[in-house]
Amino acid sequence: MSAYSELARVKIEKLRGRDDILTLGIESSCDETACAILRGREVLSSVIASQIDIHKRFGGVVPEIASRNHVTAIDGVVRSALDKAGVSLEDIEVIGVTYGAGLLGALLVGVSYAKALAYSLGIPLMAVNHIKGHVAVNYIADKLLTPPYVCLIASGGHTAVAYVKDWDELEILGSTQDDACGEAFDKIARVLGLSYPGGPAVEQLALSGKPVVKLPRPFKGIDTLDFSFSGIKTALINYVHNASVKGEEINRADIACSFQELVTDIMADNAVRAAKIKGCDRLVIAGGVGANGVLRNKVELRAKREGLSVYYPPIGLCTDNGVMIAAQAQCMIKAGRDCSDYDLDADASLTPED
Repeated sequence: MSAYSELARVKIEKLRGRDDILTLGIESSCDETACAILRGREVLSSVIASQIDIHKRFGGVVPEIASRNHVTAIDGVVRSALDKAGVSLEDIEVIGVTYGAGLLGALLVGVSYAKALAYSLGIPLMAVNHIKGHVAVNYIADKLLTPPYVCLIASGGHTAVAYVKDWDELEILGSTQDDACGEAFDKIARVLGLSYPGGPAVEQLALSGKPVVKLPRPFKGIDTLDFSFSGIKTALINYVHNASVKGEEINRADIACSFQELVTDIMADNAVRAAKIKGCDRLVIAGGVGANGVLRNKVELRAKREGLSVYYPPIGLCTDNGVMIAAQAQCMIKAGRDCSDYDLDADASLTPED
């Protein structure tokens, strides 16, 4: 064990049981370079350098371009977060960094920077699971929220319903068998000629449409909490293609609305059913697609009928950010998790349960 490891482990033991840990969180799993400073559940600063405008021209994230832009942005983002929080690097007590899941090159930028920073300061480094970070940001949105509860995880790369047993432990009750919901939104957006990112664009277009396009519902008649969006996506692609071959005009708003209605129906149904199965009276929404207003409304209405309380973060904390990483780092300390050594590596294929 290195001298750094021994020192970090001594320090992390002294942090356990405290609710005011000054934590720096770094996120670089996809196309946002982000850093946030938390004192306990209080957000002192949150800075995000988004690459959306860079990747729009390609209709999606280009991994190599994303990685290079993280390299350019990360030091400035961290310094800006420190300045806005009014603290120095020497004040930071622990660093949390996303080490998976995500784009490998992008993850490596954040992990490498965080390891060097933690080593130079002689403070603990917490390796954070990106998906658990999306869940943990709800502790910042509602400071009274504690486990256990059921959580609908709806993001660009993951769709699942989970039972959150403890601060750093969750059980997947159902997950997507193909596309994630955010991925499906992006693909439908491209079919409809909408810009990246697809989720907000489809939601906006759907406002002027009606759910009149008939689409296949996956797992019909099967008792499962799993998700599948590939068949819905393929059905809409065929619908558009057939109309084009016949020279027929399509109503893009109706297509967007039909897609959104079915996908949000499935997610809301599975989330509420999962809460009932586990006997939980609290239901949490996490992830970028959790910002979708139709999804939120459906979950709230169905949860209310079942006597469930619903929690979700503000829109600004649904997409990737440093707050969620710092929050999960604190959850890991609460759970008694050990800090990472300086040989930490990125893991692009990390699962929500890891």
